[in-house]
This record gives sequence, structure tokens and C-alpha cells, in this order.
Amino acid sequence: MSELLTKMFFGGFVRLHILYHAMREPIFGVEMMEELARHGYEVGAGTLYPILHQLEQAGYLVSHVEVVGGKQRKYYRATPEGGRAMEEARAKLRELVKEVLHDDPPTPSIRTHRGSDE
Repeated sequence: MSELLTKMFFGGFVRLHILYHAMREPIFGVEMMEELARHGYEVGAGTLYPILHQLEQAGYLVSHVEVVGGKQRKYYRATPEGGRAMEEARAKLRELVKEVLHDDPPTPSIRTHRGSDE
């Protein structure tokens, strides 16, 4: 797989992973970097924080700051809109997994039937 295609896929996977965890409980950057690393995604702060900000600007996450150990920590939580987006993504992901991993034949298209009608 080309490096560009890998980045495109993994970027989407990372976003889904972040949104999934933010739906379950408040998350913060360092914790998410560790969680993503456990799944094989080496995501640094320079990549993760812009993604968190993008998801927040899109209305999928909301943040608040707490002081932990004398330092400010920004927590992110999924919004109702983020939850709806995650449910839509889950449906599409299920469909994709069913087709790609289980090798289900694609739904017949118009082209498949055209030859028999002519």
C-alpha cells in the first residue's frame, strides 16, 4: 500500500478510535497517544492535537480544562452530534467489513444486468 493511501486510511481509523473513546469517557491527549500506540498507531502530539481540534471544530467533541497535579489538562468528550456521527460510521464500517473481510460479492449493478436486456 502506498504511503499516501496508508496515511489516508489510518487518519480515518485514528479519528474513529478517538471518537469511540470520547463517547465512553472523557479523554486527554497523552492518554490517547498511549491508547493508539497499543493498537499500533504511532501518533505524536503534532498529529493528535490538530485532529482533536478538528473534531472539536466539527462539533463532534467538546473540551474542558482541569488542573491535574498542578498542570492544566484538556479533556475531550463526544457531543450528541459526535455520537450520531459515530453511529453512522459504525454502520458504514460494518458494511465495509462484511464486504471486504468476508469477501461478500458486491451488490449487482446496472452494468451487470444490461447485457441480458439488450
